[in-house]
Amino acid sequence: MGDEDVIRRRLLIDGDGTGDDRRLNVLLKTFIKWCNSADEKPEESKATHDRMLAQLAQCEFAVTKSQLASEMMAAELQSYEDLSKILENGIEIAKQNIEKSKADFAQAKTVRKNRIEYNVLAKVISEQPDRKETLERLSLLKTELSSLEMTKQQLESRLSLRKKQFHVLVTSIHQLQALLDEPDDMESVSEDVEMK
Repeated sequence: MGDEDVIRRRLLIDGDGTGDDRRLNVLLKTFIKWCNSADEKPEESKATHDRMLAQLAQCEFAVTKSQLASEMMAAELQSYEDLSKILENGIEIAKQNIEKSKADFAQAKTVRKNRIEYNVLAKVISEQPDRKETLERLSLLKTELSSLEMTKQQLESRLSLRKKQFHVLVTSIHQLQALLDEPDDMESVSEDVEMK
């Protein structure tokens, strides 16, 4: 067995590396030695007894220290768990805030888009005349239209009258032509009669 294996085994046996196992072994050996040496001198026996009490006090101190360290570690573990819960809650709140911010951002984009469309429409509308002006112009155009329709009717009636007059004129011309053509026939008839 090499040195490293020995050190590794001692560390595994020792636990946290505080030497508790060694201390207990020394105390046990001292106690056995003290029990076996009943015929020792009382001064040596008293010194051994005092040494065992000191070693026992050291072991009790180590146990108390280990218990306090264990309690402290449990308290730290509880503190870390509480801190972990607080962080998890903070993460959840941050996620909710991010989702809310995303929704607010989407709504803001929609509002901005609507404002842009509104501004474009407002510009187009502002270029158009207002309602009062449009109604006045429409009324004027209706008046003008009715006037033009009356003028059209008048012109159509005059045209109809002119057509009739022209027709009468053409008819009169044809009749006059016919009349003019008739006397020529009469004259030739009268000439024929006179020759006979």
